[in-house]
Amino acid sequence: AVALVPGYCTMPPRHHQLPPYAELHCLSNFSFLKGASHPGELVARAQELGYEALAITDECSLAGVVRAHNEAKERKFRLIIGSEMQLHQPGSGEPHARLVLLAQTRRGYGNLSHWITVARKRSDKGRYLAHPGDVEGKVPDAPMLTGLPECLALLVPQASQPFNEVLAHAQWLKTWFQERAVIGLELLNRHGDEGLRDTVRKVARITGLPIAAAGGVLMHRRARKPLQDVMTATRLNRPVSQCGWELQTNAEAHLRSRLRLVTLYQPEWLEKTVELAQSCSFSLSELKYEYPQETVPPGETPTSQLRKLTYEGVPRRFKGGLPERVREQIEHELALIQQLDYERYFLTVADIVQWARGKGILCQGRGSAANSAVCYCLGVTEIDPGRATLLFERFISAERNEPPDI
Repeated sequence: AVALVPGYCTMPPRHHQLPPYAELHCLSNFSFLKGASHPGELVARAQELGYEALAITDECSLAGVVRAHNEAKERKFRLIIGSEMQLHQPGSGEPHARLVLLAQTRRGYGNLSHWITVARKRSDKGRYLAHPGDVEGKVPDAPMLTGLPECLALLVPQASQPFNEVLAHAQWLKTWFQERAVIGLELLNRHGDEGLRDTVRKVARITGLPIAAAGGVLMHRRARKPLQDVMTATRLNRPVSQCGWELQTNAEAHLRSRLRLVTLYQPEWLEKTVELAQSCSFSLSELKYEYPQETVPPGETPTSQLRKLTYEGVPRRFKGGLPERVREQIEHELALIQQLDYERYFLTVADIVQWARGKGILCQGRGSAANSAVCYCLGVTEIDPGRATLLFERFISAERNEPPDI
């Protein structure tokens, strides 16, 4: 049976007539002791339900997005990268707005990552402090946080908040995020839902901000509710029986069917989620390792500089002359490193080792790096690979297609 909300659909439409939907607010189990489902489970369930996209928005964290990305990539499903942030007024510690930030582009992802770093550094491990002033340009060493460019911002008001407070937060959001500001409406069949809906509609009418449906998701299926209760009790350090209203009042904070959603939200609120999802083009596939430019002096290329440093180390390592077998091994390694474009990686590691030893800091390349003649000549490792029978390809392989680990 489907419970219908007065004033909306009087009869659920056929499946093919259901409006599209993208979930924009979803916490995985990487939101420690809050989310009760793995990122991969959430992605798989969202696709099963016919969602257009899913945003993983762990609280002040991007920890769950890698596993979600891998699952989404395998399923050819659209994943949005984001994070939930509870803002607090500095000094007083009073809660301000609760936001969901969604990265639209590579730059937006970088800005969101920077804000998470700033907020985490302000507090003890496992906690964070995000201030409204962060996006008001009040962080001197982080100008990129002003307005958090190329990120969408959803204000997520609670039913317990008075109208004037929600209105003030919405006006603040519009001031700093402008056309990237949205009000997220989460109707989870709780006491106060009708009042929250009315408040959000009035605030949207006054401010001109659009409304988007959202789920505040904590689990991929409602069957995870007992686990979510135990996680809440663990976080509060109490037995479940003593958690009372701290527990979720029902199991609605799961990925709900579109049939269920259409009975709760106006079609335009559901359609807005898809429009917002389509504006978020960023994917983790865009990321790659980036190394300092300073390791390559003027007049050199990464390839020429790595070759130069490698052969400069030969007299130190092979005082009786370079054996032909080792020379061939060096040339083989340099060719493969160039093919895979890893020169800057080796130069960066060599620079770190040189700096550490200049400061008297003990450091040592280990693992399969000991198979590399280049690492040995650079001074990164201390074992002559020519005296062993290990394969360099255990360290770097074109077939494995992943960077080496030193």
